[in-house]
Amino acid sequence: MEFALVPGFAAMPEFEENAPTFAENAVGKALHYSQLWAEKSGGLEQNAFVFADDSGLVVTALGGAPGVKSARYAGPNATSTQRNEKLLAELRGKTGNDRAAHFVCVIALVADRGAEAIVSARADGSILESPSGTGGFGYDPVFHFTELNKSFAELSREEKNQHSHRGKAFRRLLALLPHLT
Repeated sequence: MEFALVPGFAAMPEFEENAPTFAENAVGKALHYSQLWAEKSGGLEQNAFVFADDSGLVVTALGGAPGVKSARYAGPNATSTQRNEKLLAELRGKTGNDRAAHFVCVIALVADRGAEAIVSARADGSILESPSGTGGFGYDPVFHFTELNKSFAELSREEKNQHSHRGKAFRRLLALLPHLT
C-alpha cells in the first residue's frame, strides 16, 4: 500500500468547508480533490483512493463550538493563540463538567465510484484554565487529555499518535483498506 499527496495538490483550488458536520466536510473535501485529480489526469487509477479529513474541538458547554469552525473560531485569519484565548475567555468561571471537551476526526475515503468509507474517532478530555506545554498545534495547549493527565501539547509524538482522534481514525481507515481494494 502506497500513500502520496494528490499530484498538483498545492495548485488546486481549496475546498470551502462550510458544511454543518465534520463528515460532510470530509466527504466534500475528498470528492472535491478526487474530481480535480481525475480531471487533470484523465481519471483515477484503478484501486486509487483519495481521503480527506475534517477535525475539530467540541465543547459541550458551548453548544458544540468551536466544532466544524475550529480553525475559524476567532475569525478567518486568527492564530492558534487567538483561538485559544477566545475559547478560554468563553469558559472563564466554568468548572468541572462545564469544561468537558473532545476532539473529533472524520476521514472520508473516495474512489472513482464515489464515497467508499467514512471513519471517525474522538479523544475525550477537558479544557484547561490556561495553556500548558509547547508541543502540538491548535488547541493542544488547552486540551487536557484525562487518560494521560497531560495536555495534548505535553504529549510525545508517539503518545499523541497513539491516543489522538486523528491517530485512532487513521488506524480505523487502514484496517478497512484491505477490504476495499
